[in-house]
Amino acid sequence: MISNQILQSTIDGLKNITRKDLSVIEKEGKVIATTEEEMAGEQLDGINDFVGSAAESQMVSGYQYFKVYDNGVPEYVVQVKGDDEESYRIGKITTFQIQSLLVAYKERYDKDNFIKNLLLDNLLLVDIYSRAKKLHIENNVRRIVFLIETNIDKEMNIVEMVRNIFPAKTKDFVTAVDEHCIILVKEIREKEVTEEIMKTAKTISDTISAETGSKVFISIGTAVNDLKDVSRSYKEAKMALEVGRIFDSEKNIVNYEQLGIGRLIYQLPLPLCKMFIREVLHGLTIDDFDEETLTTVGKFFENNLNVSETSRQLYIHRNTLVYRLDKLQKMTGLDLRNFDDAIIFKITLMVSRYMLFMEKMSY
Repeated sequence: MISNQILQSTIDGLKNITRKDLSVIEKEGKVIATTEEEMAGEQLDGINDFVGSAAESQMVSGYQYFKVYDNGVPEYVVQVKGDDEESYRIGKITTFQIQSLLVAYKERYDKDNFIKNLLLDNLLLVDIYSRAKKLHIENNVRRIVFLIETNIDKEMNIVEMVRNIFPAKTKDFVTAVDEHCIILVKEIREKEVTEEIMKTAKTISDTISAETGSKVFISIGTAVNDLKDVSRSYKEAKMALEVGRIFDSEKNIVNYEQLGIGRLIYQLPLPLCKMFIREVLHGLTIDDFDEETLTTVGKFFENNLNVSETSRQLYIHRNTLVYRLDKLQKMTGLDLRNFDDAIIFKITLMVSRYMLFMEKMSY
């Protein structure tokens, strides 16, 4: 169905050309788009009778009315102010324009439905190829899925906003999963590299943020070459969004291919995680470590276990840093200056963060 916003934009444009006042009315009689402010939202009498009649058009009290059909059934009524021949002609042109919009949007709706069912694995393999052929969607094209999450008011049409970022890309598909998540299935070049894909994600993020003033989170699946594999790229993008939320919360763009060890931890069962923490920390939990210690460890890892650079960035004496590391070693038995011990404690921190996230999700 065409949005009221599109209908309003259409008749505003036609009024600018023709200088005639126009309105679009639902078949139940409610005015949903109009160039006459006093008519906005009005409920008009007699529209039901006109819709149910055999007449294609009629004239009442200085206005002319025309039916707009969808598959042979009246869907809208166009109202034009004026009872002359020119008003009649403008009414017919407006009706034709909205009729064309209905056809175009219905085709887009059919494609959107197909893409949604494809992403959710609701189609048999034979149905994927047969329906794609009917909808003129190519099969062997390299595609990738971008999952865009926003907290923007649902009144803002983010789907159209994303479509407008790539207006010439008719082979791309944008659809809403729910009121906060949008999926872009984008065709990419055969040799398009990760840097270019990340640049595309940044363009989307910057554009939406600039137009709405809200932060956007984007996750990216892997590139696929067959239509049936698009659902796999979508699942990867979903996982990337979750993993990014846990381990890279400061990032707003996350690529599945760059998740690293976080992807493995995310797939571990919670009982195994608890057993690992218990064995490594000997009954302690991450909550038993003070904020100063955890900040020190984090900075130590950032600087690749370099004591001098870490102490410089923390504005502390080298001996102070060594003291903190020794204190941690006494608590856990792990010397973070040793690479193997550092890896174990790094994984311990990530597993703890994952467990905390899963506990919050269970409430």
